[in-house]
Amino acid sequence: MTTLKQTPSQTVGPFFAYGLTPEQYNYDLRSAFTAVLAEEQVPGEHIVLAGQVLDGAGKPVGDAMLELFQADAAGQRVESVEQIAASGFTGFGRVGTGTDARQRYVVHTVKPGACDGEAPHIDVILTMRGMLNHLYTRIYFDDEAQANGTDALLQSVPEDRRATLLARRDTQGGRVVYHFDITMQGERETVFFDV
Repeated sequence: MTTLKQTPSQTVGPFFAYGLTPEQYNYDLRSAFTAVLAEEQVPGEHIVLAGQVLDGAGKPVGDAMLELFQADAAGQRVESVEQIAASGFTGFGRVGTGTDARQRYVVHTVKPGACDGEAPHIDVILTMRGMLNHLYTRIYFDDEAQANGTDALLQSVPEDRRATLLARRDTQGGRVVYHFDITMQGERETVFFDV
């Protein structure tokens, strides 16, 4: 009988640190995307988005990776490499939780504007140990109550679960910081979407 070896998609990984976030993990390679989605000259309200990925026991996961995709402050999505070079706004970022002392992800960006009739939001893809497939979720902002009330996707989520998709606004050291934890299981499990 022949024994076949596992492929990366069949194992518990993750394998992303070396290939997808090498600069963050101090590999001698350049990262295609980082945790900075907007350089300082980009128009809009500059924010920090920070949080943890928590396992079923409420413990921080130190080897998760988030990919984030968003519109700019005017609600426009990036359409070309030339647009990124001209504006300093990538609209896409990638960050792991393994290099922060508190096992957080920390992202620097601008608060997105409303786009295509949807409330301001950031789309998130999550990859981590023990998952053979990635998960999709969204980050909305708790200070956008009116826009959130008309967002079709957010309104499709049961009312008692919507809070798991809201980032909480705070100010620290003169900077606007939104806190958003992703909880994998339990009473406060984050809503994940079947995309």
